Amino acid sequence: MTYIQSLIQISAPAYWFVFHGNKILVENAGGEPKIPLLNPVERILALSPHAVSIGNLDGVPCFTTEVERTTDTPVGMEYSDLRPLLTMVSERHFSMAGRAFQIIDWERKSRFCSRCGAPLQPRSEELAKECPACGLIRYPPVVPAIIVAVVRDGKILLAHSHRFKFSFYSVLAGFVEPGETLEECVRREVREEVGIEVADVKYFGSLPWPFPNVLMMGFTARYAGGEIVVDNTELTDAAWFGSAELPPIPGKGTIARQLIDWFIGEQSKT
Repeated sequence: MTYIQSLIQISAPAYWFVFHGNKILVENAGGEPKIPLLNPVERILALSPHAVSIGNLDGVPCFTTEVERTTDTPVGMEYSDLRPLLTMVSERHFSMAGRAFQIIDWERKSRFCSRCGAPLQPRSEELAKECPACGLIRYPPVVPAIIVAVVRDGKILLAHSHRFKFSFYSVLAGFVEPGETLEECVRREVREEVGIEVADVKYFGSLPWPFPNVLMMGFTARYAGGEIVVDNTELTDAAWFGSAELPPIPGKGTIARQLIDWFIGEQSKT
């Protein structure tokens, strides 16, 4: 696959993930945003001279690019924050939008070689940049993080974080440290944030989280001892909740919600 392409070389209609800053270009048809399916020669060329190929959806090629101004926004379109699209477009379109955002963010931050300072050049055969002076190759970063549903006697551990803009509660999460296994990270994060021990750590699933480049890896775990002592640096509250007494929780489309829905499903079987 050739990743970097001139827009004039792209003649077929394609899905376009166009960014201005951290906002993405969407069609606003009937009040419901959609990722534009466009002919780039007609409607994108004025915005940007090149594009990055990021895959395809149902056989339709997908490209991403960044523009420096919004004065040439096509008629019937507008720039939107990415996060609200999580519940407004299909899961596959949001996933591709997240991939596009991560690539654009990496493009912005990877203009010069971190070893010798020379300008980096894109590699056409893969999604990477290479230093023509010292040969260093850089790839888009992926930051690993864990997220875990801890269960005790038919209840799930949920917490409210200082970082949350709204009053919902969620399962615990944290970033993996160097030299640490995912299971070790689960146990450490739970211990640090709420002071309890867990056992039977089991992999649940994963989800890319493009804010900006996190890969969330979900786990389930069983309470193994201790009493909740909230780390006030990270959290404001944490408690055990039964499936019939849940507080406000994250919306659909997040792996946190998938884990909570898993817990609800497991309780319905008992």
